[in-house]
Amino acid sequence: MGQLIAADLVHAGAHVITVARNAARANALRARIGSPAANRLSVIPADLSQRADIVTAAKTISDRHDRIHILINNAGAHYSEHRVSADGIEMHIALDYLAAYGLTTLLDRPLRRGRARVVNVASDTLNDTRQLKLAGRPRPATLDLTGIDDLAELNPAAGFAPFEAYARAKLMTVTAGYALARDLATDGVTVNALHPGIVATDIIDDLVPPFLRPVRTLIRRSLLTPAEGAKSATHIATDPAMAGVTGRYFNRDSESTTPPVSHDPTTQRKLLALSRTHFAG
Repeated sequence: MGQLIAADLVHAGAHVITVARNAARANALRARIGSPAANRLSVIPADLSQRADIVTAAKTISDRHDRIHILINNAGAHYSEHRVSADGIEMHIALDYLAAYGLTTLLDRPLRRGRARVVNVASDTLNDTRQLKLAGRPRPATLDLTGIDDLAELNPAAGFAPFEAYARAKLMTVTAGYALARDLATDGVTVNALHPGIVATDIIDDLVPPFLRPVRTLIRRSLLTPAEGAKSATHIATDPAMAGVTGRYFNRDSESTTPPVSHDPTTQRKLLALSRTHFAG
């Protein structure tokens, strides 16, 4: 989906900077865009699960560009087993939350100068962590930061539930986004979050319960295509009707709600403090 978002923006006339861990995928993106439009694409190699790479990527972008008009934070993955990043952070939090938080805050000045639109690609799993929703009430993701002194304490190995860990990281992105939206609004920057729909990406293969994997191909055929998911992100980033709209969460093109904890000022302040400490370390 990230490749399609980048290609759509390039073809719309934007100069796009994409951060890529995999050189082969970056080359595939250039081929998808084709020449001469590919001249408007810059690729920065980085692993966005690592603090040092996030910091370096943000500095490289800031050094080259004094203003940014659009920032789409689309990096994300689902991990079926407990893993930690090079910084000792559980991988869902490292990639699905800290990459977006880090780029948004480290690019603060060029975002403000460009009166940018920031779009965080989230997931509606934050509203319901049940993998099968056949009966019963939704089970929202939780975020209890009481007694937490380091982000490394979240999503521990003991009792690790992959789907809930993924949803919690997405909930963190939305929670921090609400707080950052208020701060950045003073300079005309908007920050919104998006669930692009259930898109047939590699993440879906990891999320399918084991007993349904024999029919995984049929399931994928019923889902949105990556192109359909990408359109929702580019809509929020470019539609004139979205000018000035900030601090919202969208399920595709419709505004929706998130769990009460995401709006709790105490939780927001604690999350931002823990995140600032992580990047100061």
